Amino acid sequence: MSEQAPVAETISPTEEALELLQKRFKKTVRRDDREGYGGIVVDASRLEKVAAAIHDDLGYDYLSSATAVDYLGQGDHVEMVYHAYRIAGGPALVFKAQTPRDEAVLPTLTGVWPGVDFQEREAWDLMGIRFDGHPNLKRILMWEGFHGHPLRKDWHEPFFEEELKPFGSRWPDGHVQRSEEHNPYGKNVQYPAEWSPEAYESPAEPAIYDNINLGVDVRTDLATDRVIVSLGPQHPSTHGVFRMVVRLDGETIEGLEPVMGYLHRNHEKIGERNTFIQNMPYTDRLDYICSLSNNLGYAISIEQLMALGARYEPPTYRAEVIRVLMAELTRIVNHVWAIGFLLNDLGAFFTPMMYAVIERELILDFFEATTGSRMMCNYMRFGGVAADIPARIRGVANLINDRVRDMNTMDYLHSLIHERLPRAIDQLDEYLTTSEIMTNRCMGVGVLTRDDAIAYSAAGPVLRASGVPYDVRRAEPYSIYPDLDFDVAVRYHGDVYDRYLVRLDELRQSIRILKQVLPLLNDTDGQPVFTGRGVYSPRVPAGESYGRVENPKGELGFYVVSEGKQNPRRYHVRAPSFINLTALEQMCKGHKVADVVAILGSIDIVLGETDR
Repeated sequence: MSEQAPVAETISPTEEALELLQKRFKKTVRRDDREGYGGIVVDASRLEKVAAAIHDDLGYDYLSSATAVDYLGQGDHVEMVYHAYRIAGGPALVFKAQTPRDEAVLPTLTGVWPGVDFQEREAWDLMGIRFDGHPNLKRILMWEGFHGHPLRKDWHEPFFEEELKPFGSRWPDGHVQRSEEHNPYGKNVQYPAEWSPEAYESPAEPAIYDNINLGVDVRTDLATDRVIVSLGPQHPSTHGVFRMVVRLDGETIEGLEPVMGYLHRNHEKIGERNTFIQNMPYTDRLDYICSLSNNLGYAISIEQLMALGARYEPPTYRAEVIRVLMAELTRIVNHVWAIGFLLNDLGAFFTPMMYAVIERELILDFFEATTGSRMMCNYMRFGGVAADIPARIRGVANLINDRVRDMNTMDYLHSLIHERLPRAIDQLDEYLTTSEIMTNRCMGVGVLTRDDAIAYSAAGPVLRASGVPYDVRRAEPYSIYPDLDFDVAVRYHGDVYDRYLVRLDELRQSIRILKQVLPLLNDTDGQPVFTGRGVYSPRVPAGESYGRVENPKGELGFYVVSEGKQNPRRYHVRAPSFINLTALEQMCKGHKVADVVAILGSIDIVLGETDR
């Protein structure tokens, strides 16, 4: 099923909010008048009450993103930046709260928007903001014994070189040296004062188990029907190094806590040391199934900042057409992969996945011909794309008797979009939708109600399978999506089965979009695809931006703060894989252990994006 989601509003959310909030809260609410900034600033002491008014009275029922920013040397405070939306569509209301760095405390907003839970834990973990009243405030990406808060500007790792790239040590007199070479393994760690690894007892397990409130002593010599089971982080069903600590009464789940961070590499700290353009290939490594969509979200965020300057030129229409072509092909790549692996999780090992992967490989052939890579494409640029699509897709002979392909690219795309992909989608539908494996294991399992999906900030197919026709491409359109005819896929039961059906619906809507894009590629042939005048690393004007796209897994957002230099001051990723896990416990309660595997598979996470 599908619906036309509302189109974005044109009135300013800031003006509307200020009029109401200043009447009620007086001078504790003010406009953010910093150059290049927007939204409102709320006094920390009134943050919870103001947030409740924003939710209840102004109707901003969906909190998408919560970002912590360190302003060391610029007021010496840390700031929380919230992006709230109306689920009916329209732009964000951006509101902020500031607190001193040396005693960073803010009230939790989990009572207003439960979906901020993991995001507040992330802000505590990486930036050191304590949220009073949070139900489970502890580290989420770093290990419990970690020393310090690594996204603070004054935190440096043991092999710290310089604050910003490019590092001068990379080419002294042409002789490259790296600090890692001077910090041998075992010597490149730092410990808190009076701490040693030999005497350390991890607080991580007690922190998890105590919070689960088992209600009985955990003993190995006592038979009991109430037990704790750890699924992962090496379990094949967790799709990577991810762990679920499950409290069971017999086979029935009473509680569940996701444990993540095993793959965390401080992507955002790296991003704040890189130049703006150096971050583009790093976005490939987030959801590595969807590198081109990741590229697009980041490019839009930086282009919003560049638009604050006088010399900015937006991407050409052809560049936008190519961007949408790549984004929708990426959506198909992701969804066939997600459906194939969901069947793996249900026990239909490999056969459905291998059927799904055939067409995925054909799309990757086109990606490789255009970008030079099959997965880590690094293709979008600020002001367009790196290169036009090639006239022909050619192969090379690596071995004797290799068959070399040489095809016209437009003919290849036409065959793919009009014939191969629709046929493959119909085949998946025919084989899977009425299969007993799907219906018996998925119907009524992992139900997330409409209200809970909104409250927990769910996004993408997880949100739309719960009866919420919210899609960023319609709610706040970008690129050429306003010119295209497509529906927002939506289902209404909120279970594993409907999350599968929504992805199937979205595959068909992507084909519908791509059939409209092909003529636009012909019509714009010969137009430039890059307006950056050869400058790949411009000086981005000072200010803030939040660029977001409807990625296959949900809303992917990049909050970026620029100081007018070649490196961002703040670079934050609103990762749908991470935030969609907030509702995992709610989906799993009352079900069996085997159902957890199906429910997790229906969320469709990638750990590179979850942990960053």
